Amino acid sequence: MATQTSTQTALIADLDHWKAGVIGGLGGGLVFGILMSMMMPDIIGGATPGLYGLSGGVAGWTIHMAHSAVLGVVFAAIASPTGYDETLGKSLGAGIVYGLVLWAVLGAIVMPAWVGAVLPANPPVPNINPMSLVGHVVYGGVLGVLYAAFTAE
Repeated sequence: MATQTSTQTALIADLDHWKAGVIGGLGGGLVFGILMSMMMPDIIGGATPGLYGLSGGVAGWTIHMAHSAVLGVVFAAIASPTGYDETLGKSLGAGIVYGLVLWAVLGAIVMPAWVGAVLPANPPVPNINPMSLVGHVVYGGVLGVLYAAFTAE
């Protein structure tokens, strides 16, 4: 009796999962950051660096990309052992769901609560922002695709 196993061939390189998570997170963060800079420039230039007592776009971009890389590693830690990295489609789907969860928890609750605690702004909690939702879903989708492209089983 023959058995079949599912294998994935990396499109670009066969990296450790955490490294692929960093690359995917940075790629997703770059695309999300560009969208944010165009649609919500006050977030990346003011609110994001303000969380850490800083100001300005360079600080905002640096923090945003650091968050993106760390969250990419978290994605890898979840996707790899659960099998959601076995195919490009599964990884893309998992990335989109991950982006939705990040938006619901971090974007809608944690970020506005933190901003309200450290800055003079008083955003609503939860802050249901459709542009933020789109950005987080795009982040997750790009993360999922790049993660799959850089991993192999």
